[in-house]
Amino acid sequence: MSRTASITRNTAETRIALTLGLDGTGKADVETGVGFFDHMLTLLAGHSLCDLTVRCKGDLHVDGHHTVEDVGRALGLALKDCLGDRRGIRRYGHAIIPMDESLATVAVDLGGRSACVFAVDFPVPTIGTFDAQLVEVFWESVAATAGMNFHAILHHGRNGHHIAEAVFKAAARAIRGAIEPDPRQPGIPSTKGSLV
Repeated sequence: MSRTASITRNTAETRIALTLGLDGTGKADVETGVGFFDHMLTLLAGHSLCDLTVRCKGDLHVDGHHTVEDVGRALGLALKDCLGDRRGIRRYGHAIIPMDESLATVAVDLGGRSACVFAVDFPVPTIGTFDAQLVEVFWESVAATAGMNFHAILHHGRNGHHIAEAVFKAAARAIRGAIEPDPRQPGIPSTKGSLV
């Protein structure tokens, strides 16, 4: 089964075309108009080994919020579509990632239920011109539409860029582990026999 999905999402605030392939090589082709966000999405693709293409035209004259939030929603929908009934996946994944002075843990459950716990405090309000709060907004959106539990914990860190990068890289590695086929459990990874 090809684990790929394409999402088109058009609203008064954003116009998005996104394609996700779970069994790729980490290739990213991303243009959102928000440079730092493009950098984070590229890291996400590269460290999850998912192929990701994103084109977004958002209301950046307002700010980057709608762009980041809606790309998160589209990515979550694509992940949900790629997984289907989630048969044969490991379901759970986690990673602890250092990025210079920063250290972050992310754990995920692709069990079909949505939750986001984001225990990450940024020491600065912006990373360059990027609103640091949007890191949490993005992952809340992905979790909500993917049917994913997402938990992020910052153990320590002083540099906003490094903190965000540690979170995105840890998320990528956690998702990579959760979407991997499990040869020991080819069926639904749940004792109740259903995830969605």
